[in-house]
Amino acid sequence: MIRIDNVTFRYPGGAVALRDVSITFSAEHIFAVLGESGSGKTTLLKCLGRFLHPASGRITFDERDIFDMPEREFRQAIGIVFQDLYLFPHLTVLQNMTLAPIKVLGAEAAKAERDAKEVLERLGILDLADSYPSQVSGGQAQRAAIARGLILHPAYILLDEPTSALDAKTTDEFAQWLVELKETTNFVIVTHDVLFARQVATKGVYLSEGKVLDKGSIESIIRDVRAGAIAGGE
Repeated sequence: MIRIDNVTFRYPGGAVALRDVSITFSAEHIFAVLGESGSGKTTLLKCLGRFLHPASGRITFDERDIFDMPEREFRQAIGIVFQDLYLFPHLTVLQNMTLAPIKVLGAEAAKAERDAKEVLERLGILDLADSYPSQVSGGQAQRAAIARGLILHPAYILLDEPTSALDAKTTDEFAQWLVELKETTNFVIVTHDVLFARQVATKGVYLSEGKVLDKGSIESIIRDVRAGAIAGGE
């Protein structure tokens, strides 16, 4: 379980991006973090991924402060896939996947390759193994990036705006694929795409100006947004 307790984050210069945020991400659901641009969604994700340190408050994984966890242990607990994916363009999909097991876990190259191929096959994208990022579509690149995250077998994977570069048809296909993966790991998805969130998530929160304005089931949040019950909602 991931718990965020009373987290506040300020950027240099004093701008407050998160204001006393408290959220619990249990292990039984795909969670969506909703909100408009500038609401604090990506800042929250970066705090969860330990790329930013809150000014106050606490973030725990299974009751342990994430900032006290050893790097290797933390990266095996919580993986992250950013909006820009950060697949190394000079490496094939397979080589992108084996990098972390070799560098982070110290795995033998041959074992890392076997494990990577098993993950790709399980996800139905083994045919992408020898392709370079420039040779695959946006939807395939998203799948490859998530496969790379799964290679370390994390308890959670954080996804930052995973449909931002996808068209409607590819988004639908990606949503179905993601739902099929919920037995493999737990997902926390940052997105402004309410329809996509409705397709994949069961629980969620709605952020606005760095504050949690609504939380609960995705259906109830969407009803509140459409009814105008959430300030800043559509």
